[in-house]
Amino acid sequence: MPGALVRAESLSRTYGERDVFRDVTFTVAPGSFVAVTGPSGSGKTTLLQLIGSLDRPTSGRILVDGIDVGALRHPARFRRSEVGFVFQGNHLLASLTVVQNVELPMVGAHVPRRRRRARALELLEQVGLPGRAHDLPSELSGGERQRVATARALANRPALVLADEPTGSLDAEASRELWRYLAALCASRSTTVIVASHDPTVAERADRSLHLAHGRLQADSPDALALADAGTSL
Repeated sequence: MPGALVRAESLSRTYGERDVFRDVTFTVAPGSFVAVTGPSGSGKTTLLQLIGSLDRPTSGRILVDGIDVGALRHPARFRRSEVGFVFQGNHLLASLTVVQNVELPMVGAHVPRRRRRARALELLEQVGLPGRAHDLPSELSGGERQRVATARALANRPALVLADEPTGSLDAEASRELWRYLAALCASRSTTVIVASHDPTVAERADRSLHLAHGRLQADSPDALALADAGTSL
């Protein structure tokens, strides 16, 4: 499956009297690896939640492959089939083995048991953990748990992966390893990956970097900012 085309049109999100951001417009081309940076409270997490249909905009809209995700009547179905999430807290279930954690999204998608297991083992191989399938999350390092969380996010072959501070609790080497894997994902599968992070090294791996500050979308260069404001592909 090709990566998703993501477009934000005059997007704003307000909580009470506080504007998280306002009038944000950009386009992410299919198969791009895009970093969203900015200080704490700038709206990075909120932006990912809007793209992934976990929240709804106050005004404007988010389109993912032409679907207005803020207007979906059944957003859970969209998330299950189109989006993979990777969070800073990996949210692995402590009582399940590694392979069972990776299988979880496929249970909701009604994938048969044998196919679930085969797919989960394939993904663990790809993230470099083929021998840890039957371990519990507590037996893994922080970096290994995040790789399991990444494998889980890919279980249903999503066109779009959203990663929110995925290296926030990792050391430098584990962070570099995860960035390498996400960049390779874009290159090999044309998956669209959007990462929100404080980590300055993510911009080195990304195709583009969008910067949120003071409620506005900025960019790392004047040319990139002009493209973002024009709504062209980033």
